[in-house]
Amino acid sequence: MDKLYTFGKYLKQKYNKKTKKIPISIPGFTCPNIDGTVARGGCVFCENESFSPNFQKEKFTLNLKSKENPLLQKQLNALKFQFFNTVELYKRIYGSEKFIVYFQSFTNTYAPFETLKTLYETALQFPDVIGLSIGTRTDSIEDKTLQYLKDLSNKYEIWIEYGIQSSNNETLKKINRGHDFENVKETVKKTKELGLNVCGHLIFGLPGESQKEMLQSVKDTIELNIDSIKFHPLYVTDNTLLALEYKKGNFTPISEKDYIDTLIKAIKMLPQNVSIQRMTAGTSNLLAPAWCRDKSKQISHIHKALIKAGIKLK
Repeated sequence: MDKLYTFGKYLKQKYNKKTKKIPISIPGFTCPNIDGTVARGGCVFCENESFSPNFQKEKFTLNLKSKENPLLQKQLNALKFQFFNTVELYKRIYGSEKFIVYFQSFTNTYAPFETLKTLYETALQFPDVIGLSIGTRTDSIEDKTLQYLKDLSNKYEIWIEYGIQSSNNETLKKINRGHDFENVKETVKKTKELGLNVCGHLIFGLPGESQKEMLQSVKDTIELNIDSIKFHPLYVTDNTLLALEYKKGNFTPISEKDYIDTLIKAIKMLPQNVSIQRMTAGTSNLLAPAWCRDKSKQISHIHKALIKAGIKLK
């Protein structure tokens, strides 16, 4: 890639409207490496509060085998409340005209099919909504859900966002992911064969990984024929297993210099048709590294590095 191709540019070219994703957190959703299905404790770095502005915690959680959903009305209320509150904010700040509802926190296909169908279809009926983006795991999406989303894609903009994180199986074990990269390849292949849009999430700075391994993950992810990508530095927040290791001195976060160097090399590897949805991330709820606290400063440094590397921003 020699010219930065962001997801915003993709949406602008396709719809010619200012389009934003509306992040949604559905109470009662969880992950199979939290509830004991494939592991317990979740990914070592995971605290959903740190990256989801609409996060809600719930004692009762759903899974693919749940026979009933006593939380459905609460989930619908949360969806409506979060959507309309955020839309008003985005219209005022960004002048947004169209919206994609982004089911963000936890695993948003890890629930009974009828619950998913109700939530997705409710979201698609909101005013000015053109589609959905669904954050999930490759081990937690059923074939009938994929087929249903394919059918929706005939009328709406449908994206599935898979948390890949790394293609290194040893790393996936270390972070308590609960599946291997072979599972990622199989599920993404199936998703793409249905013609669905796929965004892959990768994390740089995972425990024990060198830059070589991080860039191998980028190469392996590109080979999955993804349509978009998100890059994320691994930062440490409280109430995570990673925080315990950090406090013991067993984990050193990636430096901003190394992160940006890895990011620039990764962007150069991307085909021009693969859009970038995220280049970095930050949070105020942070233990380390300190440079992740100020996202605007990060973006400024990244833009300077892109220009220096000969990658056009516009």
